[in-house]
Amino acid sequence: MKTFKLIKLNILKESGEDFQKRSIPLIDGLIINREDDQNRWIIEAYLDKQYIEEFLRFRQNEEEMVLEAKITKSSNHPAVFLVKVLDVNEIGEHFNVLFMGNIVDHKKDQVEHMLRRLIEEGYQGEELLEEFKNRVEQAEAENSV
Repeated sequence: MKTFKLIKLNILKESGEDFQKRSIPLIDGLIINREDDQNRWIIEAYLDKQYIEEFLRFRQNEEEMVLEAKITKSSNHPAVFLVKVLDVNEIGEHFNVLFMGNIVDHKKDQVEHMLRRLIEEGYQGEELLEEFKNRVEQAEAENSV
């Protein structure tokens, strides 16, 4: 097993063909690669109690969630996970929530989606390549904020 510091946590919710991102302010957190047969990860987030009801609902409904996590340092690209809430524990004025799930390789899907959209917009050949490069740069600039 490998343990890392959780720096940032976002919940991603589907909105049409895209995802809406909502940041959950962390007090502290860890992320553990279990390195098991199923490639599962455990995420522990220590949060302010104002969010507890939402995570209790996720646990009770056994809903899968999509989380975006920055690991170790804020300059790292975020990793995306498909998880379920394992447990929620009150700790004084705060609580922790434990998630278990798998990392999602969504970059490939994003690239394919972007290329498909550009082709549908009529780009082809060298023009397609140039517009693709421009949009990748735009997306990277937006994600680094």
